[in-house]
Amino acid sequence: MSFMHYRELQTPALTIDLGILDRNLERMANYCKEHRLGVRPHTKTHKIPEIARKQIERGALGLTVAKTGEAEVMAAAGLDNILIAFPVFGKDAVQRLAKLAAERHVLISLDDERTAAALSEALERQGQRSLVDVLVEFDSGLGRCGLPPGPALVELARKIEKMPQLRFKGLMSFFGSVWGTEEERKRGMKQVAERVERSCEAFRKAHMPVEIVSGGSTPSAAFAHEIPGLTEIRPGTYAFNDLNTFYQGVCTLEDCAVRVVTTVVSTAVSGRAMIDAGSKALSSDRLQSGPKSGHGRVMEDASAELYALSEEHGHLDITKSARAFRVGDVLTVIPNHVCACVNMHDEAFLLRNGEVVGCWRVAARGKIR
Repeated sequence: MSFMHYRELQTPALTIDLGILDRNLERMANYCKEHRLGVRPHTKTHKIPEIARKQIERGALGLTVAKTGEAEVMAAAGLDNILIAFPVFGKDAVQRLAKLAAERHVLISLDDERTAAALSEALERQGQRSLVDVLVEFDSGLGRCGLPPGPALVELARKIEKMPQLRFKGLMSFFGSVWGTEEERKRGMKQVAERVERSCEAFRKAHMPVEIVSGGSTPSAAFAHEIPGLTEIRPGTYAFNDLNTFYQGVCTLEDCAVRVVTTVVSTAVSGRAMIDAGSKALSSDRLQSGPKSGHGRVMEDASAELYALSEEHGHLDITKSARAFRVGDVLTVIPNHVCACVNMHDEAFLLRNGEVVGCWRVAARGKIR
């Protein structure tokens, strides 16, 4: 069988190196097995059921998604034990969630009794005895969602236990405040550990069992075993990695599985080269670690700065480059934020040793409801 080389792809094109992907999945699976931690990978990074299945095969106890639509995609692919790590609200969204719960084991995180009541009512209206497990979300330092650690968590959990077809199962938090250099992340994890302990202690005092304490992120994953009481982590980016994880020292460039293949389409302006990967192919997310500038790393020439993006154009400053850029040159770019980048593409081309060996549909792309 003959395969085309990635340089023959019509660009811009999203590519996944299967060797790197498998290595990343194995590394996280082995870490969690070693430390007896459950892993419930967040599929918002890859949005691809085939990768979710690889994660389950390597011991993941379930999956994490961001929205009901993503859960529906994973369920349709035959996957189960799905945590929707988002306080789903709205008549249509909760009705769909209730329908999904009749077919799959579903968990949801929330931080307000109105969110829980709306879901309970939707489950009752459906007329089936479906159960949804609920994780009460607490704020571990990011200040985005979640109640403060302490008695308010117990109060909400008790209200949930009284709601039909809901079952309080435990606690959840996103360790998004853990970011930066290794030392910064270690300091961040100490603050997170204190908030996890306060949250768990509130339930111990109330004599309420907590089966699941779910937390984590990719930048915090290496220190997760140092958090007493944590039962599972939900990293997502680790499957692919990106420039944000690289500049934090979480991975090497060789651990970045996703590259956007792009073509130089113009060199007419002195000191500039235009590529055909703009914000519609790479996303406009800025780099939040390391130099905190640029829109991706050009692997063929690190001195070529991808300093701006238009919708269709990537703007390269080549004034510091010794390379002679020409129209038709094929380049590869590691994105700043791979989750947003993947969401720009309908399909991902699969590579082994530079050869295109297959293609996966990004099935959960755009499932924002």
